[in-house]
Amino acid sequence: MKAAGDGSRIDRAGLEGRFRNLRWWNIGVGLVLAVQAIVMAVLASDFKLPVTATYMQGPPGTEGELIRIGSLPLAWGTFAFMAISALALFTIASPGVFGWYKRNLLENRNYGRWIEYSISSSLMIVLIAMICGITDIAAMLAIFGANASMIFFGLLMEKYENPGKPNWLSFWLGTFAGIIPWIAILIYLINPGFDGAQPPGFVYGILVSYFVFFMSFAVNMLLQYGKVGRWRDYLFGEKAYIVLSLTSKSLLTWLVFANTLIP
Repeated sequence: MKAAGDGSRIDRAGLEGRFRNLRWWNIGVGLVLAVQAIVMAVLASDFKLPVTATYMQGPPGTEGELIRIGSLPLAWGTFAFMAISALALFTIASPGVFGWYKRNLLENRNYGRWIEYSISSSLMIVLIAMICGITDIAAMLAIFGANASMIFFGLLMEKYENPGKPNWLSFWLGTFAGIIPWIAILIYLINPGFDGAQPPGFVYGILVSYFVFFMSFAVNMLLQYGKVGRWRDYLFGEKAYIVLSLTSKSLLTWLVFANTLIP
């Protein structure tokens, strides 16, 4: 656990103004995300992605029949992502929670961030996988679980390590867990063993954009715990997470939502 009174703790003197600023950032970004969620609800179409399963129909090795067991309205998936993100920011800024948030920041951690990310980012990676052709319910659950594991490794990193001289084991284990869903998505885009039509070139560009926006949060943590430049100040890194919630989450979500507008 983090040692009490170590030099990496944020100096408590004169921080109230900065905490108030962070509170307003949480509220402001939460409002912007909430407005975007409402816009997506208004623009929502009936475009749905299939949810499938292939059940055994004989001894092991027998090819099963692909069965559609349900569907997911993509627009409402992106709405849920935005709504969860906005609700988390509002919760952090609320009177009953903000004091807990401040105490955690003084210890160089924010558990609320990781709790929200474990749900919202795992939902988003499932949506990205689905628009790339992964529709099997078991694969989707595995992708959700692998991504959530990545986030929980981030939580462990903050709980047990200090910025400046951390043990990076949790970070790299989380990176391993988090990269697996992207490998699965890439396999579906490359289509090994399939001689039919290939995705148009712009699809690969969009996937790269997805990846960059998605991984920008990991880069922020890397800079924060490496104490690089302005990230030597933990509160600067915290504000960077909030800004990324506005920028990367917004761009990522609208890229996914745009698939519902394709005629």
